[in-house]
Order: sequence, then structure tokens, then C-alpha cells
Amino acid sequence: QLFQLLVPKEKYDRSPVILEVTAGRTTGGDICQQFTKEMFEMYQNYADYKRWTFEIVNYTPAEIGGLHHAAAHISGENVYRHLKYEGGTHRVQRIPETGMSSRMQRIHTGTMSVIVLPQPEEVDVKVDPRDLRIDTFRARGAGGQHVNKTDSAVRIVHLPTGLAVECQQERSQQMNKEIALRTLRAKLYQQIVEKQLSQEQSARKLQLGTRAQSERIRTYNFTQDRVTDHRISYDARNIKEILTGKEALDKLINKLLEFAEIEAVTQYLENLQALEGG
Repeated sequence: QLFQLLVPKEKYDRSPVILEVTAGRTTGGDICQQFTKEMFEMYQNYADYKRWTFEIVNYTPAEIGGLHHAAAHISGENVYRHLKYEGGTHRVQRIPETGMSSRMQRIHTGTMSVIVLPQPEEVDVKVDPRDLRIDTFRARGAGGQHVNKTDSAVRIVHLPTGLAVECQQERSQQMNKEIALRTLRAKLYQQIVEKQLSQEQSARKLQLGTRAQSERIRTYNFTQDRVTDHRISYDARNIKEILTGKEALDKLINKLLEFAEIEAVTQYLENLQALEGG
């Protein structure tokens, strides 16, 4: 504990986050979309378990009951600290239960990706309204009666960087615009954060948070009922328990935090030693 007190805390740890999930592309695609839906629900349940607030910002369902893409704003105590190591590619291996692929009765492999962005304070990111192009369009997907009647969905493009975000969850165009702006600021903030972190971090430190988003971080093997986190070579049993987003997921996340802290302490001591040695 003494060593942990010595290690400087990451300043974004207490921040709320924007969490995005996207289905990977594969043959028989429904396996990725189904897995993406399960993962998004897992994080929703985890937020509930941690007593955080989980607001869905965007939700694009797939035809066969899965999910193409979704994003949520999550706020509460130390949200980024707990979720920062979830960003990356998650791989699933299973025999599909429904759809065309299920008839073949063989193991399919699919992927989905998670992006976790710390949410900036008002003062951290300034966005010039003249740099924005704002388009409105009709909401699509699961939304009940009001879908396709009004142009309530909003897309904002940040012209200098080409970053684009959209929001279609609310009935009011104004609310969608506010949420999309919040997401855009988080994405711009992420670019600043990553620049700072890459300057601060040495090659040795566990770069869980800033590793390439495309890198595979975890495999969920349904046939062997095993979840493997490749960064810390940790295996957990009982996939269904983990996907409920409660104790089992919390235990896995805490293992990652523990490992990262040990790495940070080691790094800190090595730096001290190097300073003293000359």
C-alpha cells in the first residue's frame, strides 16, 4: 500500500467515460453481432453493479437480433479507472445457436471492439462552432412510434480532424445535438490524452490503456467455458458469470488493475534507482 501511494495516480481515473462497442466483420457475421450485444449488456450490468449511471447515446441493432454498434455515457465513482483496460479487440469462439451458421455445428471465431474514452471537463477541450458541420436525419432502428417521422437524429463532423459522431437516442433534436457534442469532445480529448501518455510512458510500462485498439486483448471460448486475458495471461472459468457483469467481471478487472499497479511501482522504483545511480 505504501508503494501504491508513491505511484502517481492517473489524472483521468476519476473521469466519466464514453464506451463504444462495434461488431467485427466475419463470415456468418451474426456471431459478431450477437457477441457485441452480449458485451454491451455486460457493461450495462456492470455499471448497475457498481452503481454507476449508464446512458445509451447510440444504438444500431443488426437484423438477426444482434448489435452493429452502440455507445453509452457512463458516470460515477472512478469509472475510467475500472474500464480503461477494456479497450481493444475481444474475440469470441463458439458454436452459433441461431442463424445459418448454427446448422454447421462447428466452432466459429468472431470479434468485436471496445473503445473507452475519458470524458473531459468543460475546460479541457475547446471546440470552435465554426469548425463543425451539423446534419440532421431521421432516426432508424428500434425506437417505437416516432422513428422516421422527424429529423431528430444528429450527425456532427469536426472539419479540422474529420471526426464524426452521431446520436439518435432522444426524440428531441436539441438533446441529440448536446449528446453528440459531448461525445465529439471526448474523442478530441482522447487524442490529446494519447499524445500525453505516449510521451510519458516508457517501453517497459504495461501499456494496457493506450495499446492499439486493433490489438486482441481477450478471448471468450464458449466451448471450453474459458475467458483468457492475453495481457496478463489470466484464465477465468464460467463465461456466463462474467457476461452477467457482476462479481466475476469485477474480479477480472481488479486483476488487471493489480497487475498494472505492480508494473507502475516497478517502473517507479527503476526510475528512482536510475536517478540515484547517476
